[in-house]
Amino acid sequence: MTLERDTTTTSARGVSHGTGFWIAGAAFLIVMAYSTVPTPLWSLYQQRDGFSTFAVTVAFAAYAVGVVISLFLAGHLGDSLGRRRILLPAIGLEIVSAVLFIVWPALPGLIVARVISGLGIGMLTATVTAHILDLHLKARPGSGPARGQIVSGAANLGGFGAGALLSGMLARFVDGPLVTPYAVFLVLLVLAFAGIALVPETAAVPAVRPAYRPQRVRVPAAARGRFFLAGGIAFAAFAVLGLFTSLAPVFVAGQLHITSRATAGLVVFVTFAAAAGSQIAVRSLGLRIQVLLGAVLLVAGIATLATVVVTVGSIGFFVLGGVVSGAGAGTLLKAALAVGASLAPPQNRGEVLAGIFLIGYVGLTVPVVGIGVATLSVSLATALVGFAVVIIAIALSAALPLLKALRN
Repeated sequence: MTLERDTTTTSARGVSHGTGFWIAGAAFLIVMAYSTVPTPLWSLYQQRDGFSTFAVTVAFAAYAVGVVISLFLAGHLGDSLGRRRILLPAIGLEIVSAVLFIVWPALPGLIVARVISGLGIGMLTATVTAHILDLHLKARPGSGPARGQIVSGAANLGGFGAGALLSGMLARFVDGPLVTPYAVFLVLLVLAFAGIALVPETAAVPAVRPAYRPQRVRVPAAARGRFFLAGGIAFAAFAVLGLFTSLAPVFVAGQLHITSRATAGLVVFVTFAAAAGSQIAVRSLGLRIQVLLGAVLLVAGIATLATVVVTVGSIGFFVLGGVVSGAGAGTLLKAALAVGASLAPPQNRGEVLAGIFLIGYVGLTVPVVGIGVATLSVSLATALVGFAVVIIAIALSAALPLLKALRN
């Protein structure tokens, strides 16, 4: 879809493209932060209702399933329907989800709220990323895309960490730990909705809309080998991030005996901050170096976490493992998307990247659910060690052949 070439800096709604750029970035940050609000709270739900670690993984997986469904059915419609027409309903779904967390806090309600949140995220992620880039290019005609890419990337991964940290802090220091974080984010989500309503539209909606079709994943035959290798490192990266948005706080509370919600949120925050920071830090490095560095960091970080699990080590080493594995995951994810973008001409690039994201979200879901299933028979510590072994094997089996392929 060809974007409008109007380079005026002010919209009919009175908000400039430059201001709109920052509003869209802030809205993206808020929505992604909201998606990790439950992360430091799972152990509180467990204490209150007595449900198992497996139930936590089911609730987490419900979110990822919602993301995949929405990404496949609606994540690509911003080009043909307009950015705001996708972003406003997406944020609306997050608002509905927050209300459900408050009024229906039983396990079925948590699962429904997580599915709805995932549906909104799947609609929003690709669309708001494109919108931020469009707004940047319209506000600064002739400039490169780097500023838009940095802001959208920081809002995405940084939002995950910020949401867990703020939720944990609220749960630790404010009354109503299972209500207050959602109430605060409900207000922020309403502000994000109002802000996006004021941001200029940047997509040129065609006079005759094309027939609807789900998102296709189409990869040139000659590029399929590299595509699946890139998907493999994305799978490993998302699996690590999924672990920290689901079970890491449960492990900190149950195995390390640190029940502070603020500490649980801080663990998640530093992991995602490392992931976001690594993507900025490696921008000037070649693609092969990014893959190599990301694989080394991810393996080292996961090995550190496994060691902490086996030895029932300190929270300091657990945080260190999170930072190192988070940096590796962020670097590998950036490399995976760069490889995917290089495999097809511009008109098919979105379809290839959609495939990378779909593989990644399978990685976000399946390994974590596998841990939950394993805990029905073995301890959480044993299940986490098994997770570490599997993810290290997947990361190396994808990264090493990809390094060889990129050399040719």
